[in-house]
Amino acid sequence: MARSLHGGFSSHYATVNGVRLHYVAGGHGEPLILLHGWPQTWWEFSKVMPALARHYRVIAVDLRGGGASDKPEGGYDKKTMARDIAELIRALGYDSAHVAGHDIGSIVGYSLAANHPERLRKLAMLAVTHPDESYYEFRMLPKPEDPFHLWWFAFTQVRELPEQLVEGRSRFLIDWMLDNAMQNPAAVTDFDRRVYAQAYDSRDTIRGTNGWYQAFGQDIADMATYAPVSTPILGMADGFFYTSMSQTLPQVAKDVTLKEVTGAGHYFIEEKPDMVADELIGFFG
Repeated sequence: MARSLHGGFSSHYATVNGVRLHYVAGGHGEPLILLHGWPQTWWEFSKVMPALARHYRVIAVDLRGGGASDKPEGGYDKKTMARDIAELIRALGYDSAHVAGHDIGSIVGYSLAANHPERLRKLAMLAVTHPDESYYEFRMLPKPEDPFHLWWFAFTQVRELPEQLVEGRSRFLIDWMLDNAMQNPAAVTDFDRRVYAQAYDSRDTIRGTNGWYQAFGQDIADMATYAPVSTPILGMADGFFYTSMSQTLPQVAKDVTLKEVTGAGHYFIEEKPDMVADELIGFFG
């Protein structure tokens, strides 16, 4: 798949922090690390990578637990996952890099800023902020007026059952998430959906990516110890999530630029790739 992208992309592996990470790299310039969300892989950036590669050395990583990277039994707290990326930056021969993360990748990016600021030049946080105590207030049973229901936050906390239910049937989950969290679900093609479903279909991947959510309790405890970060941050989100981000991010970061995404949903990288690429290039310089 990497070779199908314009810009001379190719797949590679690196063993860092005790895990073997898969990444796809291409382009020339300052390093730009891309971190995906759930339930996707590095491929969620495929529409923006060619444009970014004209300006940067683009490195799209499969997070531990996802895609073609290792799925260890533990290490899914975002402080550990941030160390994965900090060590990857050094392993690739850089002192520091720009980072853009979406969803879970955004959380890892913030933890990188909090724990390894020397490895980070600028950070783009797409769609979500780092978990804090407010996460404990999400409703199990939503009221009719609630704008959304994060049912998967609870589903992914359950041990073993999700693997039994989803293994070999992950296309149903992929389609539901994309169809219900996008304004234009057709922006993610059948091929894209098959890529995600194939990556997610194994028991180990389901367990590993659920580990991202099962570690939220530790992430919340870690967040309480962080001082506001100094790394320049671009925060981009849609609708309700933009309102939340615009209230939260300035409290936990000292240098924040905010951008509201309109006409798209949670997976706006794939709905509005040209806009996302332009905003990232404008921010990273």
